[in-house]
Amino acid sequence: MVSEHTRLGWVPSRDEKGSIDWENFGSAFLHATSDGIAVFDTTYQAVLSNDLCRKALGIYPGTPLLSTLPELSDKARTVARTKRPVHEVVIKQEETRFSVAVHPVLRNQELLGILFIFREVTNIDAVTIKMEYYQQLSDELDSLIESSNDGLWICDGNGDVMRLNPASERLSGIKAVDVIGKNMKDIVAEGYVNKSVTLEVLKTGKRISIFQKTRSGKSLFLTGSPIFDSETGQIRRVVVNERDITELTTLQGELEKQEALNYQYKRDLLEMQIEKTDFKQIIAKSENYVTTLQKAVKLGSVDSTVLILGESGTGKSILANLIHKYSARADEALIKLNCGAIPESLVESELFGYEKGAFTGAQKSGKPGKFEMADKGTLFLDEIGELPLSSQVKLLGFLEDGKVCRVGGTVSKTLDVRIIAATNQDLKTMIRNNTFRRDLYYRLNVVPLVIPPLREREDCILSLLSHYVEQFSLKYKKKKEVTLLPEVVDVLLLYSYPGNVRELINICERLVVLSSNGTMAYNDLPASVLSKVGESRSESQPHLLGKGLTLQEMIERLEKKVLEKTMKKYRTQDRTAKVLGLNQSTVARKLKKYAIDS
Repeated sequence: MVSEHTRLGWVPSRDEKGSIDWENFGSAFLHATSDGIAVFDTTYQAVLSNDLCRKALGIYPGTPLLSTLPELSDKARTVARTKRPVHEVVIKQEETRFSVAVHPVLRNQELLGILFIFREVTNIDAVTIKMEYYQQLSDELDSLIESSNDGLWICDGNGDVMRLNPASERLSGIKAVDVIGKNMKDIVAEGYVNKSVTLEVLKTGKRISIFQKTRSGKSLFLTGSPIFDSETGQIRRVVVNERDITELTTLQGELEKQEALNYQYKRDLLEMQIEKTDFKQIIAKSENYVTTLQKAVKLGSVDSTVLILGESGTGKSILANLIHKYSARADEALIKLNCGAIPESLVESELFGYEKGAFTGAQKSGKPGKFEMADKGTLFLDEIGELPLSSQVKLLGFLEDGKVCRVGGTVSKTLDVRIIAATNQDLKTMIRNNTFRRDLYYRLNVVPLVIPPLREREDCILSLLSHYVEQFSLKYKKKKEVTLLPEVVDVLLLYSYPGNVRELINICERLVVLSSNGTMAYNDLPASVLSKVGESRSESQPHLLGKGLTLQEMIERLEKKVLEKTMKKYRTQDRTAKVLGLNQSTVARKLKKYAIDS
């Protein structure tokens, strides 16, 4: 009987004594390898296979390739035709992955068969995935370090500098290329810094904070944190955080700055929330208005009745939209009714609907009211103080049992409606005058939301002016970008806006319409605005209008105050220019003119 080896053309040799069975040795060698090995003849039937191939892949002598590993059939035929090997063919058998190399078995360029070598790569793939994951984490860490606004120094357990980020270079005035690889003792000795928090951390093994003066005169607050080796317990890294506190004179000032930063984060979050809605006309820069908007967003997550209080023109309807948008009812209708805009005789039919024949002129089929239209959604009742007493009774009834009955009807309907009411009137005074029901007031006033008037939102005014000037410029297709002259901005910042945002919008539209060659003139301002500002100037700023000052001198004094205040708030020339509607070069020139630090 011809052995598998002889049929493949392999003739085992023996030594002179004939004591070594090379055929058995070859078989043992075949089964000893950690790779799977199988040989198929030119008809693609297995003639040889080792233990791994038999157990993991089911390849035994006589097994057809097409029925066992059909995905390798084409590769085998390609190798047979070209007589060239093919590498790194990946197959999956159940949960195990193999990398396969396919070789031709040749003798004198005659094809005797096909050799398959199977190498399991399941664990290798897992390691590769982990390495890619760790690389991704490393890249993200690098990005965080490089983009941090705080300076970061990283040293090893000996105090040798490993890394510092761009923010640290900017704050300390020290270039990374000059110190990386050096020991902190040498850096102190060479005068780069006067003391090292890293050395203190290495000495004490604790987190240390110090104040440090840079060579450029900046005051920095440094915090060094040790990172310990989990096995040895020794310090393996020291991370130092640097923060500029030049303008802070006490630790209390640093805490206040942190509080301001937290507030900024909250405001940025609110702006991102607003950005995701359709209410991009909401501009919130003043802290009191930001707080109001944050409260409105929170109210969206509950189903309580809300009473919005605020002067006319403050944007009560916009807040109602915001509450509805962030509520679970956002996909349902928001129905609005201005209680002061319809005749008293029609209020009830508008609110509660009516049955056919309920009154003269009624539709034959009847008509649903605002409550029915708002079922599952929200009903916004603006100017609730204008609601007649008879309708107040029916509204109170709905708030108590959730049922309404159409005018002329006899059957009540149960509805699921959230109520948001708003008014610019003093409801408590109306209660004393018996024009508003006390019980309804307490039913509506579950969660009051007070909108501050624009005169109490000074930080919003510049942004509002810029926004609406740009909006009306686009609306009226102005060829040049319309800008507000400094003297116009000065006046508009001093104005008290009794009509609130609505009045500001009207003023912006007027100025854009009357603008010429891209500028809005002082004389284009309404007389009512100029007269009110004149009164407030003479009352609150008599030093500005003192004897001997020309109009230009008065304008320059006010311009300086506006620049000082805006630069203090926004800190950079670019942001100040954007807020004031000026070019950065103009701001730089004026700062130099008035000797204002930038």
